[in-house]
Amino acid sequence: MNHEKLSKRLKKVSDHVPFGAIVGDIGSDHAYLAVYLVQSGKCPFVVAGEVNQGPLASAKAHIRSNGLTDKISAKLGNGLEVLENENVNTVVIAGMGGPLIATILEEGKERLNLVERLILQPNVAADHIRRWLLENNWKLIDEEILEEDSHVYEILVAEKGSGLTPYDTEDLEKQLWLGPYLLKNKNTAFEKKWKRERQQIEKINQQLALSGKNELLKEKKQQLSQKMTWLEEEL
Repeated sequence: MNHEKLSKRLKKVSDHVPFGAIVGDIGSDHAYLAVYLVQSGKCPFVVAGEVNQGPLASAKAHIRSNGLTDKISAKLGNGLEVLENENVNTVVIAGMGGPLIATILEEGKERLNLVERLILQPNVAADHIRRWLLENNWKLIDEEILEEDSHVYEILVAEKGSGLTPYDTEDLEKQLWLGPYLLKNKNTAFEKKWKRERQQIEKINQQLALSGKNELLKEKKQQLSQKMTWLEEEL
């Protein structure tokens, strides 16, 4: 059997899956990660969840072609619904926007009772996830940031515990936005992502300067000014 080859992004995600974990992969993208985790011997069983029939059929076909129908269950369901009647202890949600991942967690949080670890890989707006973790007693224990094919991705890993643990409360909003662990280890992907963001903020500021004056615009300008200050401090 040829072992599944993963993208750099998904390989990094897989590195945070504990050995022997029963995984729920929400939005499994052809079950690439699920197949890799089983083939590599890291996980004995994976639930691959999909919200639409087309992607579910693709996942099932990929699982079947690798002879893993007894070790990977492809299920149709909205978000964490697929965890129903499963002994999943590790949840992966990768390749979506941060707000969507936070929504999936919020809508399905009653199904996280047996889950010990969350591995979350947002394509954008990771701060939405950090805030959800903070407010729902999930402790952020690790973060990674990497570049692949000109895209920068963040990976957040959390376990149950005090959500405030990794944060300095005096810099809470800044750390929620930029990442408490990433701020301590600013690699080239971090620099690239936030230099781009700084350029975007500068453009928005220029556009706002040409707009009229009202309270909403004033508040927006203040928020952007604060973010620019944070970026100047860290870049």
